[in-house]
Amino acid sequence: MTLSIPLYTDYKSPYAYLVKDLAYELEDTRDVEIDWRPYTLDIPDYLGSAELNAQGDVVAETRTAHQWRRVRYSYMDVRRYANLRGLTIRGTRKIWDSSLAAIGLLWAKQGGREVTRRYHDITFERFWRRELDIEDVTVVAAVLEEAGAATNGFADWAGSAGAERHATIRAEAEAAGIFGVPTFVVEDEIFWGREHLELIGARLDDLGHTAG
Repeated sequence: MTLSIPLYTDYKSPYAYLVKDLAYELEDTRDVEIDWRPYTLDIPDYLGSAELNAQGDVVAETRTAHQWRRVRYSYMDVRRYANLRGLTIRGTRKIWDSSLAAIGLLWAKQGGREVTRRYHDITFERFWRRELDIEDVTVVAAVLEEAGAATNGFADWAGSAGAERHATIRAEAEAAGIFGVPTFVVEDEIFWGREHLELIGARLDDLGHTAG
């Protein structure tokens, strides 16, 4: 029996970007199905906020020195792994509200696995190249269409039922103990971060979902 594995993600998380293809591989090699769920991070809540101009100068910020060190290390860390896989990760110039892109994910899921994956691929790649405005509903709708999803009614849905569903998923996630991304959930056991994929594989082996 195929096991459903919730995986919480956020397009403004470079670590979530790094785990995307690894999650595809997990789904393709085992009898599991990844249930992609949005968990929109409130980055200013724990890392402060900052905004840069086109030259990379800080024009507004609320970060402490400790938070800046943590942010700089995070980007250095993800770029090491991104370079190994030929991915481009450019630091963002502001803290983006990724909720609309997350709602787009919920819409894309209605089109099935291939549409969802194409939406993921386009959104993650272009956002981290600074080529995608994930706060613009027309831009998100265009990505959905490019990914193969029907888009009639998306804009209205995104501002009503989609927004409500997005909020519900976040509330349910937090009630279950989710606090960050990427987070896998295997039989109610939480694994935060791509570094736990080996442990996830071992847990799936125990459950009889061995690699094929």
